[in-house]
Amino acid sequence: MTRCATRRLQSGFTLLEVLVAMAIFSIVAYMAYGGLDAVLRQQQALEASANRLRAVQFAVRQLSTDFGQIHPRSVREELGEGWKPALVADGRDLDSAELTRAGWSNPLGRHRSTLQRVAYRVEDGVLIRSYWPVLDRLLEQEGFESELLDGVESFELRFLDARGEWVDQWPASDLADDTPLLPRAVEIVLLLDDWGEISRIMEIPG
Repeated sequence: MTRCATRRLQSGFTLLEVLVAMAIFSIVAYMAYGGLDAVLRQQQALEASANRLRAVQFAVRQLSTDFGQIHPRSVREELGEGWKPALVADGRDLDSAELTRAGWSNPLGRHRSTLQRVAYRVEDGVLIRSYWPVLDRLLEQEGFESELLDGVESFELRFLDARGEWVDQWPASDLADDTPLLPRAVEIVLLLDDWGEISRIMEIPG
């Protein structure tokens, strides 16, 4: 081997070659990080969208179950001075709606009714469901609350009366004394800040 060839083998990389290699490596690493960051962001967005979908589906399913199983059983006023109708809905009250529903599951076989008194309201953009362990509760008896859905701009109800007309309040003030205790159908309208309007119409059995 000649002396010139030996020198070339022992000289290694020049400073310029090292700088060029580092620059190329930096560009490739930056591109790889950008792609990974985009993938992670997309994955987070998909997870957030899936979680939101599950929350909306759960809330709508709970509403449909409660209003689809309305029972005509009225409940005693907390002060014991009268009776509340099976379904009460008035936008002027704190609770948007309060109702008696059937089908309260009892897997442990406890000594209680299968009827349940529940209420819905929107507070600070959150749809809240309340229920009580007994139908005829006392004033100091507090209910159990659960937050069903956030991002709720409004929660509205309409009721189809015996005349085939939709009313915003139940019981309606202009109904006759022989009017059925329950409406023929209930329309639920949820306005969400991200999904817009969601509506469901449920026929009331009986």
